[in-house]
Amino acid sequence: MKKLLLPLFLSTFCLLTHLSIAQQTAADYFNEGIQKSSTKDFPGALQAFTTAIILNPENAPSYYNRALAKISLNDIQGANLDLDLAIELNPADANAYLYRGLNRTRQEDFRGAMQDFNRAIELNPNDALLYYQRGLCRLQMNYATTALSDFNKAAAIAPTDPNILTAKGNCKMQLSDYKGALADYGLCLEKAPNKTQAIAGRGYARFKLEDYKAAIVDFNRAIELTKDDAELYYRRGLVKSRLGEFENALVDFDKTVALNPTHTKALFSRGFCKSRLGNSKQAVADLDKAIEIGGTPTTTKAYYSDFITSSTLQLLGSIVQDRYKSTELSDDRADAYLVRGVLKNSTGDNRVALQDLNRAVELNPTNPEAYFIRGMVRSSLGDQKGSLIDCNSTIKLNPRHAEAYYLRGIIRYDSGDESAACIDLSRAGELGYSPAYKIITTRCNNIQRPTASR
Repeated sequence: MKKLLLPLFLSTFCLLTHLSIAQQTAADYFNEGIQKSSTKDFPGALQAFTTAIILNPENAPSYYNRALAKISLNDIQGANLDLDLAIELNPADANAYLYRGLNRTRQEDFRGAMQDFNRAIELNPNDALLYYQRGLCRLQMNYATTALSDFNKAAAIAPTDPNILTAKGNCKMQLSDYKGALADYGLCLEKAPNKTQAIAGRGYARFKLEDYKAAIVDFNRAIELTKDDAELYYRRGLVKSRLGEFENALVDFDKTVALNPTHTKALFSRGFCKSRLGNSKQAVADLDKAIEIGGTPTTTKAYYSDFITSSTLQLLGSIVQDRYKSTELSDDRADAYLVRGVLKNSTGDNRVALQDLNRAVELNPTNPEAYFIRGMVRSSLGDQKGSLIDCNSTIKLNPRHAEAYYLRGIIRYDSGDESAACIDLSRAGELGYSPAYKIITTRCNNIQRPTASR
């Protein structure tokens, strides 16, 4: 009996030791991610958190911190997926709800953001930041009255916070309470004398209260602090035009348009000033442009016919060549067709290359690289549907194939399936293909995800 118990004891001991080492390794990677985040090495942090998750997929902080790294890389949708998992594992984490709410606000999913801010406040009702962020969200939804209520609650908790005081002032401006806004901006500037937003806000409140000379002083100071803000020049121009200083106002409107050529209000005001100065022809030209720009829907979605080509140049070039160099010929000769297909593709003989790649797939249908390279060639020939099928096959055979997620994401985005595309691009970046973040930054941050009901 003792002989039987000893091996059992040793097996149990080894198992516990193995688990302990695995958990410690996960903790090591987690700490590495924290350290890299603190030094702003966000790609490195992301990889460390990903490894920690692989070793310990039940640790909510790993998903939360990976989400923060993704936010720093402008991968908002990918961050939300991690925050979903963090919340699922730890539903009492107010910060996870806060950041998901902030992300949803950026995606203009205001309803979902409000749900997150509400839940965060339920969990932590004494955090001024939560009321402040919910107030900003409500302000974007044009719920100024309830937004002001949130800002008042935030100010009661943190009465000297410049951001909260500025937000209160901005909210009161929307409610036409110009004197109240003036008071809030004044309190803010006592604490933060160089806060440009508060200085400009006070200047605009003074303009509305017809204190034009004081308004000019504020806008002059704001422009000294922030020289490239088109809105500051526009509002100073408004004050000057109200004072009848049309030539001086023109200088500000010219600067506004130089910084923002589609600033319709500045074009309109510049046209007005030109008309008052007797230059009717130029005035009409400005008014025409203001009407033309103003009548163009700002949400029109452009179709980029060269999007796939420009986004996959690196894949079709260096990535393929790297794969060719590392290929070893197999006994079934499938790799011979694969390599020849790669070489023919590199010389521009795409259609003949496709024949070789088809043969490579036939001979070895379990090789993910054959599908992936064929998918790239198909994409270059305009067969996006066929390329998508090959990407799916690649990922099925190798779920960690970063470039396949990237290519599939590019094709999906171009075909209009933007939400799924951005998830693919996020996964590509997560697996180490860093060019995905360039596309994520420019294309994915305004994609709205449906809010899950809870």
